[in-house]
Amino acid sequence: MSLLSQSEPFQTALAAWYASAQRALPWRTQPSLYRTVVSELMAQQTQIKTMLPYFARWMERFPDFEALAAAPSEDVLKHWEGLGYYSRARNLHKLAQTYVALETKPTNAKQWQALPGIGPYTSAAISSIAQNYPAAVVDGNVVRILARLTNDARTFKNNGAAVKAFTTLADQILNHRTPGDHNQAMMELGATVCQKHNPLCTVCPVVQFCAGAAGGAPETIPKIERKATEHVAIDRLWIVHDNKLLLHRIPSDAKQLAGQYELPSPCHFEQKFKLGKALATKSRGITNKRITETIYPLSPQSSILSPQV
Repeated sequence: MSLLSQSEPFQTALAAWYASAQRALPWRTQPSLYRTVVSELMAQQTQIKTMLPYFARWMERFPDFEALAAAPSEDVLKHWEGLGYYSRARNLHKLAQTYVALETKPTNAKQWQALPGIGPYTSAAISSIAQNYPAAVVDGNVVRILARLTNDARTFKNNGAAVKAFTTLADQILNHRTPGDHNQAMMELGATVCQKHNPLCTVCPVVQFCAGAAGGAPETIPKIERKATEHVAIDRLWIVHDNKLLLHRIPSDAKQLAGQYELPSPCHFEQKFKLGKALATKSRGITNKRITETIYPLSPQSSILSPQV
């Protein structure tokens, strides 16, 4: 039998499990539209356990849309410090300012997408959870669940292609009576049971509907091509002048880390100079890039303290 033909018993089993198994997260125990919005943007690219202390501090400083909208951008970024992907903080700040200024507030997924930083997934999550609007969320967790439930062994070029492939099915099996709980249950199932590695099929509340589990190899599904790792080497300069460390501000229109500060590189200066012994070397990852940065000390000369950018 297909998943579609069993959508109602599937919804019932999922809802019963979620009612007893859901984690007591602060935006669930004290629900509000604003708390839902903040939690959804914070959870992008960040694990729940990592974001919890940040969420608590954020809510203490910015308890509602109005408080966030009125805050200076430096304060907003300071309270985001450590979470990374700072464009989320800037988008959340812009969103609050836009929301407060709107005479007619958004009430459905399409209207939420018109606000800064809100895409299809986030708009569906906010509108369904906080406003009971029937829009299905589709992210990596949901894709994984649906691919395994249907034993779909296709190989997808990227995550976006996989999301697109399963959006219709997600809409079709959505519980329209309680769309917010249904969406949260799907996300919870993917995070705690139907995990990418070592799925816990023996305790899965919907295993009776799962063709992938019946096939014996659910962990191999879905198949998504991964980008090759790109290795990047960058020289950085450590320049202290008048007891102050010289930093370079990344342009606000940069694709990554816009508006953030970093140690300058030789390319930021007009003249050429010879680098001596390195102070340190460090590595970090951004998306599919592996960046190795070598830091060199440089004496503060007046001729080099005028970076190009």
